Amino acid sequence: MVLSRRWSAFLVLVGAWTWLIWPRFAVAIWKDDRSFAGGGPTSFLWVHALLIGASLVIGTAVGVLGVRAWRAAPPAGRAEESAAAAAVPPKN
Repeated sequence: MVLSRRWSAFLVLVGAWTWLIWPRFAVAIWKDDRSFAGGGPTSFLWVHALLIGASLVIGTAVGVLGVRAWRAAPPAGRAEESAAAAAVPPKN
């Protein structure tokens, strides 16, 4: 399966957005009063740390897939040619 360049760019932007948003959220969680109690981390911190970590992993995977799809997609002018060529049945 080959994605269009438009969808590939969308996936790359989603991956970048993930890396822009979640670290800022992590800082906010770290500074939250509910994150630490009795000198140690609370379940509030652990749950959010797992959510942030999972989101960053998924965002990275989506971004990498977007970059790979971008590289595999034909340039914009050639995409129509490729689609037209694929629609023509082979001669026997």
